[in-house]
Amino acid sequence: MIDRQTVFEIHRLNNLGYSKRKIAHELGLDRDTVRKYLEHPERVVLPKLRTSKLDPYRDLINQFLESDPDVKAPVVLQRLCENGFDGEISIVRDYLRKKRGKIKNREAFIRFESPPGKQMQIDWGHFGSLTYGSTKRKLYAMAVVEGHSRMLYVEFTHSQNQEFLHQTLLNAFEFFGGTPDEIVVDNMLTAVIERVGRLIRFNDAFLDFLRVFKIVPFACNVRAPYEKGKIERTIGYIRQNFWPLRTFTDHDDG
Repeated sequence: MIDRQTVFEIHRLNNLGYSKRKIAHELGLDRDTVRKYLEHPERVVLPKLRTSKLDPYRDLINQFLESDPDVKAPVVLQRLCENGFDGEISIVRDYLRKKRGKIKNREAFIRFESPPGKQMQIDWGHFGSLTYGSTKRKLYAMAVVEGHSRMLYVEFTHSQNQEFLHQTLLNAFEFFGGTPDEIVVDNMLTAVIERVGRLIRFNDAFLDFLRVFKIVPFACNVRAPYEKGKIERTIGYIRQNFWPLRTFTDHDDG
């Protein structure tokens, strides 16, 4: 047996022209159950079915979620408005929340701020791949954020090797118009070779690169992303607010 509300939803979607397959997918039921309640409904008085401005856009939103399960409401709203939607973001958020389920509680941490020019945080993000003829190449983004101003530099590359790390940092320093006193990194092999507890062995090539600029490296502890929260949030912003629902033909596209 299913609850009354689910029965109402079956009939509401059916009245909107959804196929039994789509209704089953939308409500997480099997098609036999949907068919049963459409062909032999319970003898209950069904309330007047309420419609929503989102109803004509459910399939489109589901396509967005299939493309990017973590896409945020503002991005979805923007794409829906491009397709004629004139509703508010609140109903978009509600729909996304129902589709994704409850969000787990997050642990709180003390906010850390640095003075101007003191610290930069860096990290790579993986952004799928680009196809060149019959070849696919992975696409990465090096993000560099200045700790005080939150000014951001992002450069997309097809490699995370030592040469590309150093070159993207040089480009970032030129963009910012200077260098920081310290750089915070995670445990990428191009920066950290080995660590035993608090003892860290930095990559010699990385140290040689930083020594010219008198920059001191700091490596975060393993499984402690909050220690570089500014760059973690930046990578998250790129993934959730810039990247979703975009397509590119090559590295220079955009």
